[in-house]
Amino acid sequence: MRGHEIMRGFPVPPEGRVPRGDWDRPPWNRWAFQHIREILPTVEVWRGQGPVWRLPYAIRDLESLPVSPAEGRQTTLGRWLEEDFTDGFIVLHRGAIVLERYLNGMTERTLHLSQSVAKSVTGTVAGILAGRGLIDPEGQVTDYLPELKRTAWKGAKLRHVLDMTSGVRFSENYEDPHSDVGLSDIASGWKPRLGRRKAPACMWDQILGLKVKECEHGAKFRYRSIETDVLAHCLERAGGLRFADLVSRELWQRLGAEESACFTVDAAGYPLADGGFNVTLRDYARFGLMHLHGGVADGRRVLPLEWIEDTRRGDPSLFGAPYTDVLPRGAYRNKFWIADHRRRAYMARGVFGQRILIDPDLDLVIVKLSSWPTFQSLERSVAFQRVVEAIGEALASGT
Repeated sequence: MRGHEIMRGFPVPPEGRVPRGDWDRPPWNRWAFQHIREILPTVEVWRGQGPVWRLPYAIRDLESLPVSPAEGRQTTLGRWLEEDFTDGFIVLHRGAIVLERYLNGMTERTLHLSQSVAKSVTGTVAGILAGRGLIDPEGQVTDYLPELKRTAWKGAKLRHVLDMTSGVRFSENYEDPHSDVGLSDIASGWKPRLGRRKAPACMWDQILGLKVKECEHGAKFRYRSIETDVLAHCLERAGGLRFADLVSRELWQRLGAEESACFTVDAAGYPLADGGFNVTLRDYARFGLMHLHGGVADGRRVLPLEWIEDTRRGDPSLFGAPYTDVLPRGAYRNKFWIADHRRRAYMARGVFGQRILIDPDLDLVIVKLSSWPTFQSLERSVAFQRVVEAIGEALASGT
């Protein structure tokens, strides 16, 4: 089945229909990531009635830029985008769009699934509430969610779930349907319950069921998607709103977004904070640009500058293998990845090739939305790093 044949026809023939249980797998994800509202229940994140943050254009011929995605391999940026299962790609330099490219049927109004870029959105909302004194990152998770006193999060701080350094045991094996993250697929409503297989009814139920610690809280970074959902439930309690409404009020309406966004929701109506956010390419760019501008969007203060400065202070001593395979000098802080702790740049990253790079030293924001054929790829991740370095060097030198 080729990507252009998926969900085509009037009506769609059986062989072109996206399987309910495999919508996020190739080749179906090439269509599905741009049509989540046709597959799963969602809730709107309203953009409000305020003005759109208008982004100026200063288009450059970057598609012909020579790049080397791997050692000994030369191509152009335009060809690399086509080869790397790209759906949307945008580059902003000095606040202006210098390249905007849509592929695979994506348009400027298409909402694209963010995967774990949603975690960085959640961390940003946490920063907004922290700036208003509604949450304390050094406070206990159980101060906000006392129900978790009987789980492995007992004794953990919000700081630990923000940085994924709690000691809670959670297996993040995407290929294993019986792993904890595989059960999250069912709990979140992303995948159907099969046969008599036991799985939590919703994300909150899964959180309540995690009772084993594998190490002390704060000892080391380990990627656990569900930490972001714990954080989101804390934010709901502190903010007094369901999470989608909270994101709308605190972030999306103040950002000057061009389009309303949406979250996938589980059986309890909970928006999946760890990966279910869907946004247009330009609005992802606005989110990145707000971070680049120190928390200011179109002249409006959205996020405290202190939170952004704190985000750049990830602790590399907590960051080890396998994460150092891609980011050998990396760190993780406030739901963002730091590629090199010696620099001020940081990233939002999601499986299947979602990226937002924020580089204040180069005055640069780059967003890549993709539908890779695999959850993760060391080669593709390294290629992205090499390509964005080439773009940054070209723009900095004016070539």
